[in-house]
Amino acid sequence: MKKSFFTLSLAGIFVLASFLLISCGPSLVETRGKLYPKMYDYAPASIVIMPPINQTNTVEAADYLHTSLAVPLMERGYYVFSPNLSMELLQAESAADAERFIDSKSLTPFVNVFGADAVLFTKITKWNKHSVLSRIEVEIEYILKSTKDASTLFNRKVDLVLDQSQTISGGGLLGLLGNMAVTALTEKITVARKANIFVLNDLPSGKYRSDFGKDQEVKAYTQHLSHVTVK
Repeated sequence: MKKSFFTLSLAGIFVLASFLLISCGPSLVETRGKLYPKMYDYAPASIVIMPPINQTNTVEAADYLHTSLAVPLMERGYYVFSPNLSMELLQAESAADAERFIDSKSLTPFVNVFGADAVLFTKITKWNKHSVLSRIEVEIEYILKSTKDASTLFNRKVDLVLDQSQTISGGGLLGLLGNMAVTALTEKITVARKANIFVLNDLPSGKYRSDFGKDQEVKAYTQHLSHVTVK
């Protein structure tokens, strides 16, 4: 497949930044170079996104997470194979089951099929909604592995809370019901996008960014984050 890269416009940066307004969260504690040395040693350029491993009862959560991973990865400077096209190829090769490969010592099928440098696995271990239309708690783990030797290049687990509390004014009962319907349709993709942007923002820059190989001293969050609240 021919490789290309994603150029993010100023407007796109603003949109992504607006997704993540952290009201409280962890501190930047370590450098990217110390946390993720293999990212610099292996320098992957292309990534295949595997379907998430969903260990919750929220079945649709996997689809929302899967479809919202590509943009933040591309913004970090990586070539990302289209999740939809990748799924078709993986299914054709009987390789769409992420649980089959996540602990495998060989990821050569992804080299043979895609020519990919790395594979991103995700696990959804919690997706709970508390109180009507106001709070969603999710726990997601991100694991990026090299196709060369199945080494883990990047690993991050986040326990994130999406605070959707808002003041509803006007419209009476119909306005309230309409707001509830819209929120129900958008809340899952919103929390998936915010979690992905928050976590992958710490990913060392890829080959399609000008700061590739130059961000080892940039501060990053710890690998396991708890009680991160976003609005």
